[in-house]
Amino acid sequence: MTTSVSGTEVSSKQQDGCIYELRCVECGRSFGNQPLSICDECFAPLEVFHDLEAVRGVFTREAIARGPNNIWRYKALLPVPEGHQPDLPVGFTPLMEAPRLARRIGAGKLWVKNDAVCLPTLSFKDRVVSVALANAKFFGFETVGASSTGNLANSVAAQAARLGLKACILVPADLEPAKILNTQVYGARLVRIDGNYDHVNRLCSQIADRFHWGFVNVNLRPYYAEGSKTMGYEIAEQLGWRLPDNVVVPMAGGSLIRKIKKAFDELIELGLVEAKPVRYFGAQATGCSPISTAVKNNTEQIEPQRPNTIARSLAIGNPADGPYASRVIRQSGGWAEDVSDIEVVSGIQELAESEGIFTETAGGVTTAVAAKLYAHGRIRPDEETVICITGNGLKTTDALQDRYAQERAVRPRLADFEEYLRELELPAEAAFVGGGVHVG
Repeated sequence: MTTSVSGTEVSSKQQDGCIYELRCVECGRSFGNQPLSICDECFAPLEVFHDLEAVRGVFTREAIARGPNNIWRYKALLPVPEGHQPDLPVGFTPLMEAPRLARRIGAGKLWVKNDAVCLPTLSFKDRVVSVALANAKFFGFETVGASSTGNLANSVAAQAARLGLKACILVPADLEPAKILNTQVYGARLVRIDGNYDHVNRLCSQIADRFHWGFVNVNLRPYYAEGSKTMGYEIAEQLGWRLPDNVVVPMAGGSLIRKIKKAFDELIELGLVEAKPVRYFGAQATGCSPISTAVKNNTEQIEPQRPNTIARSLAIGNPADGPYASRVIRQSGGWAEDVSDIEVVSGIQELAESEGIFTETAGGVTTAVAAKLYAHGRIRPDEETVICITGNGLKTTDALQDRYAQERAVRPRLADFEEYLRELELPAEAAFVGGGVHVG
């Protein structure tokens, strides 16, 4: 079987019989399987291409249902070496209906895909790292690493420890303290770099070339990125094997939104879901919004920006997948929007107060952007929409420190408690109404 990619005929089978391989997304050249992320002819990104016909009788609803309650139920369409036996229960996080948030922002049928509780480190990065490190072991790397804005650092450190690999992780020097601690506790070597993420990523590319190290988002990036598809698979399965009308996705490098679309497209081609148009909406912070700017300008041309936002996990000024993310959004009829840091904090509070989900700043971005999309008529109230929450709020508590003052302690007496209520000048039933700021 051969498949035409950008006009070039390439084999979807490899010499070793593997049903997936790396191909250039522009010229279609095949690279087999190796730790490589850029085409050496046209310098475009490499991506994993699966032979879907080879898994048509294996990747079925029934087979998936018999699998484990984690991302490995979709193993037949993940690029992992033959014989790989994963033991971490990553993914299969809740898809939660969000009626109270829906009422606040003017939505109808609204769902939250909650990767704030993803194992093992409470972010969607656990999905991509698990796939990347499976390949790191296969390629013989003894040391793995990453350039990270926080969540990826946590996940690489934790999963490397589990696999007995050494880990060296580079981060911008201004990373949130909680994310630094959540990396160091696993025993990883963490190096703070005096620069932003783009400086860190450039240095990691040089290190990967110099040493025999597997950087999950550099030389292992094509495999790493495929792990994001599992969020799309789960959304479809948890909706009863159907697709939503809209998906709202936070964007840093731009890969997640593309891979959710890829997952939906694969499910359609394999007959697991009925084909329907899905619109993709990207969310960024105004202080670092190169992809949303490109979408608003109706272009795939990304103009790099210098990040200046509290949403550090999205602060990538020159996103690798930015052009392709912009293409996905615009071709689907979707949109990209960005919000200020004040709106980010309000989004965190809004989601917590309405649905009991504590998200990090990236989730505040997504929630606030979703509210803006409804307010501006980009999404209609009668449409079914999923918003993707990708990280836990315990990692970015510093963003909320000024919002909640410590009140005086009340003595353990009823009379003192009643006096406290009088000081608030509120009846008892009104004293416990949330004080969050509405996003709009």
